[in-house]
Amino acid sequence: MKGTLVLTWFLMVCLSKVTVQSQYYSQSLPYDTKAVKVTHLHFFLHETLGVKNPSAVEVAQANISSLPFGTLYAIDDILKIGPEDNSEVIGNAQGLALMVGGNITTGVMYVDFGFTKGKFKGSSISLFSRNPITDTEREVAMAGGRGKFRMAKGFALLKTYFLNATIFIVDFNVTVIHTDPILETQFS
Repeated sequence: MKGTLVLTWFLMVCLSKVTVQSQYYSQSLPYDTKAVKVTHLHFFLHETLGVKNPSAVEVAQANISSLPFGTLYAIDDILKIGPEDNSEVIGNAQGLALMVGGNITTGVMYVDFGFTKGKFKGSSISLFSRNPITDTEREVAMAGGRGKFRMAKGFALLKTYFLNATIFIVDFNVTVIHTDPILETQFS
């Protein structure tokens, strides 16, 4: 009987220590709707193909067909304020695009849009979405961000501005829903 009582007491002490040490959070805070911001961005992506210094290159292609299906591109495109070649550069878009459409040219893209100038310098948004590139107008999903776009979600409306054999210019209208890092640090 005495052994059972000691064992029970020992187990209770151990279990009380487990609950104290298993708290994986520091403090719960109420949800603050003021910490959420919506930002609208407008810029142009400039891509060059098949020239001396291209911004998109083919890195792999399936050898089962002459279709672009299965072709993987690495991209390092320039982001500018306007569609003109002499427009101010505000960042770059780096990532991968995989051609997946059989009859139509559709891509799946993972691209990080990093801003190097202006109010959002050092911040980026990440798009990960299906992109039917032969459609003149399309929508892609935003999967995240960093810097001033921490915890971002949203979407981008894309419109092909210019397209030929070597130049591809896309008009981006982006809606970003993100937390405000300044307010967020007040609760850390």
